[in-house]
Amino acid sequence: MSTGEKMLVKRDKADVGGPPGPDARPAGRRDRPRDREATRRRLLEAARDLFGEHGYDGVTVRMIAAAADVNVALVHRYFGSKAGLFAEVLEGESALAGLIAAGDAATLPRRLAEHVVRTVHRTVPGPLPRMIDRSVGGGPEVQSVLSEHTERVLVKPLVARLNGPDARARAALTAQLILGLGPLRRTLGMADLRAADPADLTDRLTVMFTAALSPSAPR
Repeated sequence: MSTGEKMLVKRDKADVGGPPGPDARPAGRRDRPRDREATRRRLLEAARDLFGEHGYDGVTVRMIAAAADVNVALVHRYFGSKAGLFAEVLEGESALAGLIAAGDAATLPRRLAEHVVRTVHRTVPGPLPRMIDRSVGGGPEVQSVLSEHTERVLVKPLVARLNGPDARARAALTAQLILGLGPLRRTLGMADLRAADPADLTDRLTVMFTAALSPSAPR
């Protein structure tokens, strides 16, 4: 039998489930970097959609794995737990840390005001507000994740940009102004703010953020 014929026979055996060739790898080692990245991306996308629809407590790891069409064990392998996956989805959806770090500190109040006005005028809330709105009343596990997320993407970046006394208190006050949109949206809705002139609303919010971030209270 020629070398080419031997190779064809070997390949045919592999195709019908014959013994693997010497270069075959165990199933557990076929998780190539590109495959891992694609699987992680599917899990993050599935989790974002499910958390946004049902909230943290209304979603199970099994639901996420099924939506991503992967084994449940991969959620734990890549993210450690449901809480770890939720935290990573939050991180990927938040633009606040970048907004705070970018640009001159003197223009930070205006940038925050513009961010809030953009949020107000979204006819459909983005994934992040939906996830938080549907999860904020959940159990201690999700509250811990939300607290750590707010600290990491909002409070700490603000403190890093501030000079003078009481930087953390000023950062916390600013965070409260931003996060207050959530309860407002859930209780009164956004119709009144959307009816306001966007330029005027931006100016008013700029004054509020300037006062909250200032090292001394306006007189």
